[in-house]
Amino acid sequence: MEKVLIIGANGNTGRILSEIISKSDHYEPVAMLRKESQKDLFEKKEIKTCLGDLEQDFKSCLDGVDKVIFAAGSGGHTGDDKTEAVDKKGAIKAIDYAKAHKIKKFVILSSMGTDTPEKVPGLETYLKAKKAADEHLKSSGLTYSILRPGALNNEKGTSKIKLTDQPSQSDSIPREDVAHALAYCLDDKNAKNKIFNFVSGSQDLLKTIENL
Repeated sequence: MEKVLIIGANGNTGRILSEIISKSDHYEPVAMLRKESQKDLFEKKEIKTCLGDLEQDFKSCLDGVDKVIFAAGSGGHTGDDKTEAVDKKGAIKAIDYAKAHKIKKFVILSSMGTDTPEKVPGLETYLKAKKAADEHLKSSGLTYSILRPGALNNEKGTSKIKLTDQPSQSDSIPREDVAHALAYCLDDKNAKNKIFNFVSGSQDLLKTIENL
């Protein structure tokens, strides 16, 4: 069993992801949480936890870990300071810790539009922070997968996606499908050193990722 640190485990997507990985025969999740009060939810489901704050030193959470999924995010509507601290500096710190710990694979949840932040009014700071983290990961020497979904919704997953660089305004994707995509990318062969943009569609989720 490979141990997987989930950074951002208490977020909406992170909670779904933690449960998916906890049911895997290949991986054991470790949920990185900011507060002691958040532990109970995960421990009831027999998911191990580690206290760590992206704005502090959390390198000990990577001890004994094989792979990392970074699913944390300040969201597009927080202040610029928090966005910079979490989405950029926190992610870069996690990547550097992963490199020092010789992590086998680093999977990061980014965002569609990251290549051209200036084209998305209102989310420019957020997307610039995501872009800086993605670029740092690409140049780190770590094996990586960078996932850039469209807008997230809370509908039931369909396990069907579409790869696209130019989504329409109505395109989105369930968090459940994004969580499954993150989990699939833990496999050494899947989306190895790949970046992909995706929304809901008609292509099989796992097969599409396997064929990237």
